[in-house]
Amino acid sequence: MAIQKFYLNDNIAPDGGSRQSGAMGRTRIRDIRHEELIHATISAVHKRGYAAVTMAEIAAEAGASAASINYYFGSKEKLMEATMRRLLTLLKEAQLERYASAKSPLDRLMAVIDANFADRLYTIEQCSIWMQFWANAPYVDSLSRLHRINRARVTSHFRSELRSLLPDDRREIVREALQSYMDGVWLEAAQSNETLAPAAARKEARRFAKLLLDNAA
Repeated sequence: MAIQKFYLNDNIAPDGGSRQSGAMGRTRIRDIRHEELIHATISAVHKRGYAAVTMAEIAAEAGASAASINYYFGSKEKLMEATMRRLLTLLKEAQLERYASAKSPLDRLMAVIDANFADRLYTIEQCSIWMQFWANAPYVDSLSRLHRINRARVTSHFRSELRSLLPDDRREIVREALQSYMDGVWLEAAQSNETLAPAAARKEARRFAKLLLDNAA
């Protein structure tokens, strides 16, 4: 079997041109494999369920061995935590991208909402694993901590923007309604048999938010 050679920079040449250091190359390969295993985890958990899925099934999904997962993550729980952190990172990146063009409190509020239905985040598999993680959070300390951090972050963003949009006595009920709406849409999406439409989801979420704001103003 031929051994595939990885040249991790466009300028690298097998005949001795510009090369990355061995440490940098190993780091890059490790990062790629790390990402592949997380994608495999998302797929396997969606198919088998959080409680039922095994390391061997995740490894098979990735075309790897269970030993390789242990090497990179150490345990199933740590792999699940890393996967959840990856999804939270996607959410944060999507929000920051939208904040960059936001010019008002309403724009920033909509940025938070839109980020939760970003194209690269709002998929059936990722909605499925997200909901399964949150369902198991009360029983797994690491997931419980991530759940609290995420809820606190979203709550803080909503409160910050609603402060400029609504009277004091109406902010919390609108915030709770918005967060409950997003959770509900994700829960429904996790059980969908049809391809999701992120753009349509963003449009409906914005419409719901504007309806709440108009009625509460």
